[in-house]
Formats: sequence, structure tokens, C-alpha cells
Amino acid sequence: MRLRAVLFDMDGTLLDSAPDFIAICQAMRAERGLAPIDDKLIRDQVSGGARAMVATSFAMDPLDERFEPLRLEFLERYQQHCAVLTRPFDGIEQLLADIEQAKLIWGVVTNKPLRYAEPIMQQLGLAERSAILICPDHVTRSKPDPEPMTLACSRLGLEPASVLFVGDDLRDIESGRAAGTRTAAVTYGYIHPQDNPRNWGADVVVDHPLELRAVLDRALCSC
Repeated sequence: MRLRAVLFDMDGTLLDSAPDFIAICQAMRAERGLAPIDDKLIRDQVSGGARAMVATSFAMDPLDERFEPLRLEFLERYQQHCAVLTRPFDGIEQLLADIEQAKLIWGVVTNKPLRYAEPIMQQLGLAERSAILICPDHVTRSKPDPEPMTLACSRLGLEPASVLFVGDDLRDIESGRAAGTRTAAVTYGYIHPQDNPRNWGADVVVDHPLELRAVLDRALCSC
């Protein structure tokens, strides 16, 4: 079936949001008189969400009674500063332009709550270009469940087989495969050091956004 749409995960696939997460964690440490830690330690935990990043930043067990106030502070700070340093990954703008030029539609399916995802898309000028934004607020089960992908395809009026889903986490690939979409895993995102996207069972694995152009070319030629 000919490709009709490309859907992206947000953090680590479409956008490099780690700089904002890192800045918040380092600021929280500094305000408590703690020295900075290696940025990479925080970046490696982005896929684990606020809990993982805060736990790493403060070398603290989430069961520690001091942990939850730190996590809530992190989320409050992120609400106010969620698109200060966040930018599309290198090559994404050109890829999106190519997708639009090919008369395909594109959108975002993310596990990031709408209260963060929507303002980020707006501030980066992507909201008016994206055909759809699906967040946990729209479904009862998030990725790796297929529900978010199934909902996106349904709202776009597309057969899942005509959609390519691009992600940087095993959850993305599992969600897309279960929903019946084609899948692409990227290695440039927030991959845990002990993980390997080539083991996720994606239809294709790419190391740079512009490598997806060849994937799109092949898909557009298929029947």
C-alpha cells in the first residue's frame, strides 16, 4: 500500500528536548548547593521520564520520601520552560519539507502530556503544519499499546498500512507494529546505553533523519 502519512514520536525523534531537561536538573542541583553532574547522565535517562531524570540527578531512590517533592518541582519548572532550548534534530526541518512537498501528511504521537506537547509544537511553529497530535490525554492506554496509533490513523482517515511511524524507543515500534503501521527506529535519539534499536524489530533503522528520505522514496513507489 502506498505511503500516505509519517507520524513521529516527539522527544528523541522529532525534537531534541534534552537540553531543557538538563538545564532544569542542573539548576535544581545548583540551588541546593550541589555541583553539576555530567549532562550525558541526564540525557541517557530522558526516555525514562521525569522519574528517571530526577532519580539520576540526585542519586536518589524514588521510594525516598524526599523524591516526590523533587519530581513535582521538576515538572512545575518544565511547565514554565518546556521550549526554551528544545529544537528539531538536525535534518528534521528538511525532512518535514520533503514530506510536505511529496504531498504526504505528518503528525506526532507521543507519551508526553498535552500540557507540555502542545505549547512546544506551537512555540516551534510546528502546530500549524502537523496534521495531528496524539498525547496520553486522548487515550486510555499509552504506547507501547497500539491505541494511540490506532486513534491517529482513525482520525486521519488512513489505513495503518499506509502510515510510517518513526520512534526512538522500543515502545514506539511495539505500538506501531501492533497497530499495523510500518515502523522506523532512529539511533540518534535518547537510547539507553544498554539498548540497541536494531533489536526492536522495526522495518528500518536509520542513524540520521535525512536517511528517512530514501525510505520515503521507496514507500512512495510501492503499490
